Formats: sequence, structure tokens, C-alpha cells
Amino acid sequence: MAKIIPIEEAVKLIPDGASVMFGGFLGCGSAHKFIDALSKSGVKDLTIIANDGSIPGGPLGEDFYGIAKLIHNKQVKKLIASHVGLNPDVAAQSMVDGTLEVVLIPQGSLAEMIRANGAGLGGVLTPTGVGTIIEDSPYCLGKQTINGRDYLLMAPLHADFAVIGGYKIDKAGNVWYKGSTSNFNIVMATAADTVIAEGENIVEVGEIAPEDVRTFGVLVDYIVEGGLN
Repeated sequence: MAKIIPIEEAVKLIPDGASVMFGGFLGCGSAHKFIDALSKSGVKDLTIIANDGSIPGGPLGEDFYGIAKLIHNKQVKKLIASHVGLNPDVAAQSMVDGTLEVVLIPQGSLAEMIRANGAGLGGVLTPTGVGTIIEDSPYCLGKQTINGRDYLLMAPLHADFAVIGGYKIDKAGNVWYKGSTSNFNIVMATAADTVIAEGENIVEVGEIAPEDVRTFGVLVDYIVEGGLN
């Protein structure tokens, strides 16, 4: 059964140099309190796998929103994502300073590569990226032609940690996501050695209807309380 622990204790689980998947889409569905605590921890040299680099300003007036805090602090050495254009720190650190390695992967391919790892598959065949720089990606394992059409074989993606955010999480770790906040959280929870789930609301077992559970508690190692404030 998943353990409920303080955020500060959960942050200490992540060492320098760890690879971490962060759920969310431009911060929607991200584990914001955990990320904020991690940004103050001093941990460094992280490899982050996320949909995007988030954005400098948040909806409540934050200077940096979601994982943008970690990037701004130069705690990230490598970012694997599908979209980074809304965060100028990514461009500055990767193209000017040379302190950040950025690997761009098409969004659908990224999601499927994560899902493939969780499902124990050896890769993903996709026509997306054929004839582009994606063919030169370190995560492209080659090209295959099937029934006259070219496909790229993309490697599965795995991480040491996945940090996900849910609207309701029961004390067994079962997660319900509100609206579109499920995004990358669902697949990421299957593709990491350790899964940390931040809940806006932590509830008793049974308060989430079985058919509403999107991430099963068996996948969640630790629960931290997020709340709205």
C-alpha cells in the first residue's frame, strides 16, 4: 500500500542526477507543491521527461510555473520534451549557455514511448518524424518499411521517478484526475521505478468510485498532500 509522507521527505528521495518524469501539460495536472519544494532543495543534474518546459508566469502570478522553476534554477541538465518554445530559459540554457541538453520528441511519440515502457514493449513504430531530424534522435532505433510505408522505431522511455498530480487520491494510492489533468500522468505512473503522487484531496479508500480510478494504487509508492494553497 502507498505511504503518505510529507513533501519534504518525498523530495529527499530524489538524488542528484536522477531521471524524473513530471506529469502535466504546461502545468495543468502537475504536482505543483512537490515541484516547488524540489526547486528549493538544491538537487541538481536532473534529467526531466515532460510534455513541455512549462511557462515563466503562472495563473496566480507565479514567476515560474511548474517545472519552469527547476529549469530556471539550472537544476536540470537534460530535458526530453515535445514543446519548449514558451519557456525562454530553455533556449537560453541550451543554445547560449550550453548548460542544458534538449531532446525534442513529437508529442504523440513521447506519450507512446512512455506507455511502451510501462507495458513492457520493446519500442513504438510510428510514421511521425520520418524524413526529419527525429531520425537522428538518440531515441530512434532505426527505420522499417511495412506494406510500403516507412516507420521509425522509437525506444521506450523509463525514469527513476515519476511525479504525478491527481485531484483525488485515496489512502491506497488510487487516483482520480479532474478533467484534462490526466494527460501524461496516467502513462508516466507506469514507467518509473518509484511513483510519487501529489493529491489535491486525500480521501479514504472507497470514496473514489472504482470506475473513476485512472491510476491504480498498486502503481503508487508514495502520496504527498498538495491541497489548493
